[in-house]
Amino acid sequence: MKNFSCVAWLVLLCATTMFGQDLPLTIQGYQFTPVKSMEAMPVQNQFRSSTCWVYSTNSFLESELIRMGKKPVDLSEMYIVRAAYIKKAENYIRRQGAAAFSQGAENHDVMNLVREYGIVPHAVYSGMPAGQDKPVHGEMEAVLKGIVEAVHKMPDGKLSKQWQSAFTGALDGYMGTPPANFHWEGKTYTPQTYFQSLGIKPDDYVALTSFNHHPFYKPFVLEVSDNWSNGMFYNVTIDELVQAAEHAVTNGFTIAWATDVSEKTFSAKEGLAIIPEKAWDDLSQGARDSLWKAPVREKWVTQEERQQAFDELSTTDDHGMHITGMVADQLGTKYFTVKNSWGTVKKEMAGYIYVSEAYFRYKTMAIMVHKEALSKALRQKLGL
Repeated sequence: MKNFSCVAWLVLLCATTMFGQDLPLTIQGYQFTPVKSMEAMPVQNQFRSSTCWVYSTNSFLESELIRMGKKPVDLSEMYIVRAAYIKKAENYIRRQGAAAFSQGAENHDVMNLVREYGIVPHAVYSGMPAGQDKPVHGEMEAVLKGIVEAVHKMPDGKLSKQWQSAFTGALDGYMGTPPANFHWEGKTYTPQTYFQSLGIKPDDYVALTSFNHHPFYKPFVLEVSDNWSNGMFYNVTIDELVQAAEHAVTNGFTIAWATDVSEKTFSAKEGLAIIPEKAWDDLSQGARDSLWKAPVREKWVTQEERQQAFDELSTTDDHGMHITGMVADQLGTKYFTVKNSWGTVKKEMAGYIYVSEAYFRYKTMAIMVHKEALSKALRQKLGL
């Protein structure tokens, strides 16, 4: 059992809390004006792990706590990762190996996992070996995948009663065993009772996407490999998705964002993500370099162009981040302020990136928001 005094909590708060983002308003020839900024905890580093889904969602939940007037807390990402592996293993065996088993997942998986497993502060469970402060998961994933592959083949003709404890033993060998109960701010909790104390209700959150191979205003299972749990996404038009994101931000809500970052014009190094009118391959080197020097005209894609990119697999679900605000450049173009989980790539941006609405429109896979962040009109269309 771990004991954390109020004094220790205050030290942790001073060391880790960042209210708002003190980000530059000038990037070369880009001149930005703040539109809206919400509070968020410091940028983390997922390092050598494909765990953006939990870093982005935990960051989102941390900002939700701040929005709700709760004490800010650094939630444990690895506690959720461990729980996810247990559920993925069960799913893999039930489906006899015909299921995804990898490091990836979706924002809604965090909501489902905290509902069942609860959550703990990072200070209670880091999920990393002694002396390691960033996750390295390649070997662990390979070992865990080897276990479930061997088990589902049933070399003894049937499943043993020991496979789950063997799997959990390997998982705990890499990540450590989480506490069954712990002491925090003068109270004793289990992970489940601690989550209940936060006041977050998973059913209050909704995931939206926009693709026209399914009916609009109906939920469907988004066909991406990381959606291993077959989570449902409400389908809206791309215009409505952009409007929903802007409505949420301007009304003080942050957004968990799943997107494609494979475009050459997504640059954490430059602190910008844009979609110029001309394709990257059609630009000279000089034109490419100039993209980062001053605002350019951007491509405003249609619903059909979005769908084509998804169908051709040039838009895939490869990264999750956290939208915490909005700025506008000198031409009036709006950009979402996005918190990444790659540490500090561009020092001045402190791990954040400005993402144009054109990029968001083209490359967004899905968003997750509180239901109250949506307009009444959209909620009525979705039956929420």
